[in-house]
Amino acid sequence: MEKIVSQQLDEQVVKPARPPKYTFWTGLRQNKVAFGAFIFLVLIHLIVFIGPLFWSYSASEMTTSGPLASWSWQHPFGTDDIGRDVFARMMYGGRITLLVGLCAMLFSLLIGTVIGACAGFFGKITEAILMRFTEAMMAIPNFFFVLVALTVLGTTPVMVVVVIALSGWMEVARVVYGETLRWKEYEFVEAAHSAGAKPLRVLVKYIIPQVLPSIIVSGTLMIAWAILTESAISYLGLGIQPPTPTWGNLLQNAQQYLWTAPVLGVLPGAAITIIVLAYNFLGDGLRDALDPKFIKK
Repeated sequence: MEKIVSQQLDEQVVKPARPPKYTFWTGLRQNKVAFGAFIFLVLIHLIVFIGPLFWSYSASEMTTSGPLASWSWQHPFGTDDIGRDVFARMMYGGRITLLVGLCAMLFSLLIGTVIGACAGFFGKITEAILMRFTEAMMAIPNFFFVLVALTVLGTTPVMVVVVIALSGWMEVARVVYGETLRWKEYEFVEAAHSAGAKPLRVLVKYIIPQVLPSIIVSGTLMIAWAILTESAISYLGLGIQPPTPTWGNLLQNAQQYLWTAPVLGVLPGAAITIIVLAYNFLGDGLRDALDPKFIKK
Protein backbone atom coordinates (compact mmCIF):
# COMPACT_ATOMS: atom_id res chain seq x y z
CA MET A 1 0.00 0.00 0.00
CA GLU A 2 2.81 2.42 0.92
CA LYS A 3 4.56 1.67 -2.37
CA ILE A 4 1.39 2.43 -4.34
CA VAL A 5 0.92 5.74 -2.51
CA SER A 6 4.56 6.64 -3.14
CA GLN A 7 4.18 5.93 -6.87
CA GLN A 8 1.06 8.10 -7.02
CA LEU A 9 2.88 10.95 -5.28
CA ASP A 10 5.79 10.66 -7.70
CA GLU A 11 3.34 11.06 -10.58
CA GLN A 12 1.93 14.21 -8.98
CA VAL A 13 5.33 15.91 -8.69
CA VAL A 14 5.44 18.99 -10.86
CA LYS A 15 7.54 18.30 -13.93
CA PRO A 16 8.81 20.94 -16.38
CA ALA A 17 6.68 21.49 -19.48
CA ARG A 18 9.32 20.55 -22.04
CA PRO A 19 8.93 19.34 -25.61
CA PRO A 20 8.96 15.52 -25.90
CA LYS A 21 12.49 15.38 -27.33
CA TYR A 22 13.92 18.06 -25.06
CA THR A 23 16.83 17.04 -22.84
CA PHE A 24 19.22 18.90 -20.58
CA TRP A 25 21.98 18.56 -23.20
CA THR A 26 19.65 19.97 -25.86
CA GLY A 27 19.11 23.08 -23.76
CA LEU A 28 22.81 23.46 -23.00
CA ARG A 29 23.82 23.09 -26.66
CA GLN A 30 21.35 25.80 -27.63
CA ASN A 31 23.49 28.26 -25.68
CA LYS A 32 26.68 28.14 -27.73
CA VAL A 33 28.68 30.28 -25.30
CA ALA A 34 27.77 28.08 -22.32
CA PHE A 35 28.39 24.87 -24.28
CA GLY A 36 31.76 26.20 -25.44
CA ALA A 37 32.60 27.09 -21.84
CA PHE A 38 31.66 23.55 -20.78
CA ILE A 39 33.93 21.96 -23.42
CA PHE A 40 36.75 24.34 -22.49
CA LEU A 41 36.43 23.51 -18.78
CA VAL A 42 36.49 19.77 -19.52
CA LEU A 43 39.68 20.18 -21.55
CA ILE A 44 41.36 22.35 -18.89
CA HIS A 45 40.51 19.86 -16.14
CA LEU A 46 41.88 16.99 -18.22
CA ILE A 47 45.10 18.92 -18.86
CA VAL A 48 45.77 19.88 -15.24
CA PHE A 49 44.80 16.54 -13.72
CA ILE A 50 46.15 14.12 -16.34
CA GLY A 51 48.80 16.23 -18.09
CA PRO A 52 51.43 16.01 -15.31
CA LEU A 53 51.41 12.21 -15.66
CA PHE A 54 52.78 12.52 -19.20
CA TRP A 55 54.93 15.63 -18.93
CA SER A 56 58.66 15.07 -18.65
CA TYR A 57 59.24 17.64 -15.86
CA SER A 58 57.82 17.88 -12.36
CA ALA A 59 56.66 21.09 -10.70
CA SER A 60 59.60 21.14 -8.28
CA GLU A 61 62.39 19.91 -10.57
CA MET A 62 65.10 22.40 -11.51
CA THR A 63 66.00 21.98 -15.17
CA THR A 64 69.33 22.36 -16.93
CA SER A 65 68.04 25.31 -18.97
CA GLY A 66 68.68 27.71 -16.10
CA PRO A 67 66.50 30.44 -14.60
CA LEU A 68 64.16 32.62 -16.68
CA ALA A 69 64.80 30.68 -19.88
CA SER A 70 62.67 31.77 -22.84
CA TRP A 71 59.99 29.67 -24.52
CA SER A 72 61.14 26.56 -26.38
CA TRP A 73 59.85 23.15 -27.46
CA GLN A 74 61.42 21.73 -24.34
CA HIS A 75 59.82 24.37 -22.10
CA PRO A 76 56.70 25.79 -23.83
CA PHE A 77 56.27 28.49 -21.17
CA GLY A 78 59.95 28.87 -20.29
CA THR A 79 61.38 28.46 -16.79
CA ASP A 80 60.92 30.43 -13.57
CA ASP A 81 63.41 32.33 -11.42
CA ILE A 82 65.16 29.17 -10.18
CA GLY A 83 64.93 27.14 -13.39
CA ARG A 84 61.72 25.13 -12.85
CA ASP A 85 59.49 24.37 -15.85
CA VAL A 86 56.63 26.88 -15.86
CA PHE A 87 54.29 24.62 -17.86
CA ALA A 88 54.63 21.87 -15.24
CA ARG A 89 54.01 24.36 -12.44
CA MET A 90 50.98 25.80 -14.21
CA MET A 91 49.47 22.32 -14.52
CA TYR A 92 50.19 21.37 -10.93
CA GLY A 93 49.12 24.78 -9.63
CA GLY A 94 45.91 24.53 -11.62
CA ARG A 95 45.23 21.13 -10.08
CA ILE A 96 45.50 22.57 -6.56
CA THR A 97 43.47 25.70 -7.36
CA LEU A 98 40.67 23.78 -9.06
CA LEU A 99 40.57 21.14 -6.31
CA VAL A 100 40.29 23.83 -3.65
CA GLY A 101 37.50 25.51 -5.63
CA LEU A 102 35.63 22.23 -6.16
CA CYS A 103 35.90 21.07 -2.55
CA ALA A 104 34.95 24.49 -1.17
CA MET A 105 31.96 24.60 -3.53
CA LEU A 106 30.70 21.16 -2.46
CA PHE A 107 31.08 22.01 1.22
CA SER A 108 29.28 25.35 0.73
CA LEU A 109 26.43 23.66 -1.16
CA LEU A 110 26.03 21.08 1.60
CA ILE A 111 25.87 23.69 4.37
CA GLY A 112 23.67 26.09 2.42
CA THR A 113 21.26 23.40 1.25
CA VAL A 114 20.77 21.92 4.73
CA ILE A 115 20.24 25.30 6.39
CA GLY A 116 18.05 26.77 3.64
CA ALA A 117 15.90 23.65 3.21
CA CYS A 118 15.35 23.16 6.95
CA ALA A 119 14.49 26.85 7.45
CA GLY A 120 12.02 26.91 4.57
CA PHE A 121 10.39 23.54 5.27
CA PHE A 122 10.05 23.49 9.06
CA GLY A 123 9.40 27.23 9.53
CA LYS A 124 8.59 28.87 12.87
CA ILE A 125 11.45 28.79 15.38
CA THR A 126 13.73 26.81 13.06
CA GLU A 127 13.26 29.38 10.30
CA ALA A 128 13.82 32.31 12.65
CA ILE A 129 17.04 30.92 14.11
CA LEU A 130 18.59 29.67 10.86
CA MET A 131 17.73 32.66 8.69
CA ARG A 132 18.77 35.21 11.32
CA PHE A 133 22.07 33.36 11.62
CA THR A 134 22.40 33.43 7.81
CA GLU A 135 21.73 37.17 7.72
CA ALA A 136 24.25 37.75 10.51
CA MET A 137 26.91 35.86 8.52
CA MET A 138 26.07 37.87 5.40
CA ALA A 139 26.72 41.06 7.34
CA ILE A 140 30.38 40.06 7.73
CA PRO A 141 32.51 40.94 4.66
CA ASN A 142 33.47 37.60 3.10
CA PHE A 143 37.05 38.42 2.27
CA PHE A 144 37.68 39.98 5.68
CA PHE A 145 36.28 36.84 7.32
CA VAL A 146 38.58 34.62 5.22
CA LEU A 147 41.69 36.68 6.03
CA VAL A 148 41.02 36.73 9.78
CA ALA A 149 40.09 33.03 9.96
CA LEU A 150 43.21 31.91 8.07
CA THR A 151 45.42 34.15 10.16
CA VAL A 152 44.06 32.54 13.33
CA LEU A 153 43.52 28.93 12.20
CA GLY A 154 46.46 28.40 9.83
CA THR A 155 46.92 28.03 6.09
CA THR A 156 46.83 24.27 5.48
CA PRO A 157 44.98 23.21 2.30
CA VAL A 158 42.14 21.66 4.34
CA MET A 159 41.74 24.84 6.40
CA VAL A 160 41.73 26.97 3.23
CA VAL A 161 38.88 24.84 1.83
CA VAL A 162 36.89 24.96 5.07
CA VAL A 163 37.27 28.72 5.56
CA ILE A 164 36.30 29.53 1.96
CA ALA A 165 33.27 27.24 2.25
CA LEU A 166 32.21 28.79 5.56
CA SER A 167 32.37 32.25 4.03
CA GLY A 168 30.23 31.44 0.97
CA TRP A 169 27.28 29.20 1.93
CA MET A 170 24.87 32.05 2.77
CA GLU A 171 23.81 32.83 -0.81
CA VAL A 172 23.08 29.15 -1.40
CA ALA A 173 21.02 29.01 1.79
CA ARG A 174 18.89 31.97 0.70
CA VAL A 175 18.26 30.47 -2.73
CA VAL A 176 17.32 27.07 -1.29
CA TYR A 177 15.19 28.72 1.38
CA GLY A 178 13.13 30.63 -1.20
CA GLU A 179 12.74 27.59 -3.45
CA THR A 180 11.70 25.39 -0.53
CA LEU A 181 9.04 27.89 0.55
CA ARG A 182 7.65 27.80 -2.98
CA TRP A 183 7.63 24.06 -3.49
CA LYS A 184 6.27 23.06 -0.11
CA GLU A 185 2.93 24.68 -1.01
CA TYR A 186 2.33 22.37 -3.97
CA GLU A 187 -0.37 19.72 -3.86
CA PHE A 188 2.00 16.77 -4.15
CA VAL A 189 3.68 17.84 -0.89
CA GLU A 190 0.31 18.12 0.86
CA ALA A 191 -0.61 14.71 -0.54
CA ALA A 192 2.61 13.26 0.88
CA HIS A 193 1.76 14.66 4.32
CA SER A 194 -1.77 13.27 4.05
CA ALA A 195 -0.40 9.83 3.16
CA GLY A 196 1.53 9.81 6.43
CA ALA A 197 5.03 10.44 5.08
CA LYS A 198 7.47 11.71 7.68
CA PRO A 199 8.54 15.37 7.31
CA LEU A 200 12.18 14.51 6.63
CA ARG A 201 11.15 12.04 3.92
CA VAL A 202 8.93 14.65 2.28
CA LEU A 203 11.77 17.16 2.32
CA VAL A 204 14.41 14.82 0.93
CA LYS A 205 12.31 12.92 -1.60
CA TYR A 206 9.82 15.47 -2.90
CA ILE A 207 11.21 18.97 -2.32
CA ILE A 208 15.01 18.75 -2.63
CA PRO A 209 14.82 17.20 -6.15
CA GLN A 210 12.76 20.21 -7.27
CA VAL A 211 15.33 22.61 -5.80
CA LEU A 212 18.26 20.74 -7.35
CA PRO A 213 18.45 22.83 -10.58
CA SER A 214 18.91 26.01 -8.51
CA ILE A 215 21.55 24.27 -6.40
CA ILE A 216 23.47 23.20 -9.53
CA VAL A 217 23.47 26.73 -10.92
CA SER A 218 24.59 28.11 -7.55
CA GLY A 219 27.39 25.53 -7.54
CA THR A 220 28.89 26.76 -10.82
CA LEU A 221 28.89 30.35 -9.56
CA MET A 222 30.24 29.24 -6.18
CA ILE A 223 33.22 27.41 -7.64
CA ALA A 224 34.17 30.51 -9.65
CA TRP A 225 34.01 32.60 -6.48
CA ALA A 226 36.03 30.00 -4.54
CA ILE A 227 38.78 29.98 -7.20
CA LEU A 228 38.97 33.77 -7.11
CA THR A 229 39.10 33.78 -3.31
CA GLU A 230 41.82 31.13 -3.12
CA SER A 231 43.88 32.96 -5.71
CA ALA A 232 43.51 36.27 -3.86
CA ILE A 233 44.51 34.91 -0.45
CA SER A 234 47.41 32.95 -1.96
CA TYR A 235 48.60 36.13 -3.69
CA LEU A 236 48.53 37.87 -0.29
CA GLY A 237 50.53 35.02 1.27
CA LEU A 238 47.71 33.66 3.47
CA GLY A 239 46.65 30.79 1.25
CA ILE A 240 48.42 27.56 0.35
CA GLN A 241 52.10 28.11 0.95
CA PRO A 242 55.08 27.46 -1.37
CA PRO A 243 56.69 25.24 -2.48
CA THR A 244 53.21 23.87 -3.31
CA PRO A 245 52.23 25.92 -6.37
CA THR A 246 48.80 27.42 -6.95
CA TRP A 247 47.87 29.99 -9.55
CA GLY A 248 47.60 32.55 -6.76
CA ASN A 249 51.09 32.12 -5.30
CA LEU A 250 52.57 31.77 -8.80
CA LEU A 251 51.19 35.24 -9.43
CA GLN A 252 52.71 36.47 -6.18
CA ASN A 253 56.15 35.05 -7.02
CA ALA A 254 56.05 36.60 -10.49
CA GLN A 255 55.42 40.20 -9.42
CA GLN A 256 59.13 40.99 -8.94
CA TYR A 257 59.82 39.83 -12.51
CA LEU A 258 56.95 41.78 -14.07
CA TRP A 259 59.27 43.68 -16.43
CA THR A 260 62.04 41.15 -17.00
CA ALA A 261 59.81 38.05 -17.42
CA PRO A 262 56.17 39.19 -17.71
CA VAL A 263 54.99 35.78 -18.85
CA LEU A 264 55.41 34.46 -15.29
CA GLY A 265 52.60 36.79 -14.18
CA VAL A 266 50.52 36.81 -17.33
CA LEU A 267 49.99 33.04 -17.46
CA PRO A 268 48.47 32.45 -13.97
CA GLY A 269 46.53 35.72 -14.17
CA ALA A 270 45.05 34.79 -17.54
CA ALA A 271 44.28 31.25 -16.35
CA ILE A 272 42.36 32.53 -13.31
CA THR A 273 40.42 35.05 -15.40
CA ILE A 274 39.48 32.63 -18.16
CA ILE A 275 38.46 29.83 -15.79
CA VAL A 276 36.24 32.15 -13.72
CA LEU A 277 34.62 33.56 -16.87
CA ALA A 278 34.03 30.04 -18.21
CA TYR A 279 32.31 28.96 -14.99
CA ASN A 280 30.13 32.08 -15.05
CA PHE A 281 29.13 31.45 -18.67
CA LEU A 282 28.39 27.82 -17.82
CA GLY A 283 26.26 28.91 -14.86
CA ASP A 284 24.19 31.16 -17.14
CA GLY A 285 23.71 28.30 -19.59
CA LEU A 286 22.73 25.85 -16.87
CA ARG A 287 20.21 28.31 -15.49
CA ASP A 288 18.50 28.51 -18.89
CA ALA A 289 18.78 24.78 -19.62
CA LEU A 290 17.27 23.80 -16.28
CA ASP A 291 14.55 26.48 -16.27
CA PRO A 292 11.24 24.93 -17.44
CA LYS A 293 9.98 28.36 -18.56
CA PHE A 294 12.98 29.08 -20.79
CA ILE A 295 12.89 27.16 -24.06
CA LYS A 296 14.86 28.71 -26.88
CA LYS A 297 13.38 28.03 -30.29
